[in-house]
Parts: sequence; C-alpha cells; structure tokens
Amino acid sequence: MAYEVVIMRDNVWRIEDGGVRSYLFAGGERALLVDTGFGTGDLKSAAAGLTSLPLTLVNTHADGDHIGCNHQFETAYLYPAEFEYYAQSERASENAKPLPLWESDIIDLGGGSFRFEVIHIPGHTWGSIALLDRVNKILVSGDSVSEGAVFMFGPVRSLRAHIASMEKLLARAGDIDAIYPAHGPTPIGAASIEKLRGAGVKLLRGELPALEPPFDIPAKMYMDAGHGFFY
Repeated sequence: MAYEVVIMRDNVWRIEDGGVRSYLFAGGERALLVDTGFGTGDLKSAAAGLTSLPLTLVNTHADGDHIGCNHQFETAYLYPAEFEYYAQSERASENAKPLPLWESDIIDLGGGSFRFEVIHIPGHTWGSIALLDRVNKILVSGDSVSEGAVFMFGPVRSLRAHIASMEKLLARAGDIDAIYPAHGPTPIGAASIEKLRGAGVKLLRGELPALEPPFDIPAKMYMDAGHGFFY
C-alpha cells in the first residue's frame, strides 16, 4: 500500500497507516522511526525515501498495530517490560531483535536537532513509553496519551497504572508544547494529560456512564471532556 506522508515540521514526518501512524525524525547525524503500523506496506522503503540517515527504530509498545513492519528491520528498541508481549506477536520469529531502552535513556539524533528522553509510562501496556524532547518541547506518546478513548481492557492493561503514569507526565508538563499521539488528531496539547488522568479517576469512582463503543470490542466506552477509555 502507499502510505500518506505528512510533514509535521522541518525534518519531522507522520506516516499514516489506516488509523495508526509512525513518526520519523531526521536529525543532524541519525534518524529515528517511532513505531511501524499495521504492517500493510513497505515502511522501511518509505522511511528511506524521506531520509538517507542511519535509522533507529523505537517501539512505544508492542500492540500489533505498532510493530506490524518490525520484520523489515534488524533491531528495535523497546522498554524491557514489553519484551514478553513482543515475543507473543504474530510474526515474533521474523521481527526485529528487541534491544532495551531504559527510563531516562537519551536518543540523541545529533547536530543539536532532536534529543529524546525515554519515559516509562505503564498502563496501556506494562512496557509503554513516551519520548520527550525538552528542547523542541515534543512528547511522542504512543497510545498512552491521545484525544478520544484509550484501549484499557485485556491482560496487558492497567487503568490504575495509567493514572499514575499521567501524574508522572504532569510533572513534566512544562516541558511539553505538543504531543504526537499514534491515533486521532495530532499534534495535541499537554492539557490532554490532565484530562486523561481525570477521566481515569472518575472511571474508577464509577462516575462515568458506560457507552457503547463504535466498533465491536469486549468493552464499554467511558468519556469525559473528549477523553476516556475503552474499559
């Protein structure tokens, strides 16, 4: 398939893949690809068509719609708490070899361009991460922060952990002007972090009504101020 490629700002692209997206950042010396979508196209070639810089692949987590083209790459960096989930994926034997990213690790793309700090934010999955560039004030959030409803049902999810992770990100909100989520509108503002935290607290208290989701899943939808969860 042909991807839809959209320029976000100088040397930053979003690569749309039918409801989910990857992000590509080209720095002074290296490039960073964040997530690989559903696996319906040749993402490696698409990225190579945008930059000739050496490429590092990072997965924010190991849901199938974020690792679909991992088999096109040699290595992928994930938080180690995600390794077991990654090993259970459909193409596990073909996928890029997982390498560890730890809390506070830095991904420096060189030349004073982009410098991302790894932040562990469990909840959507146990090994979910965000990437924060404090100079450009960008947070790449995967599925953990977005407008709309975050998936929060199934064995790898924890609403309580997600609330704690939003509180962790709130402490860094002064470093964030733009959030780049994997789904829904992009970019969004840092206010979405507090809105998701508040929705999670209200959901645990039983204060949000159960709504029917717009597609067939074994969960209900709970929303507050445009943010919420499938739970």
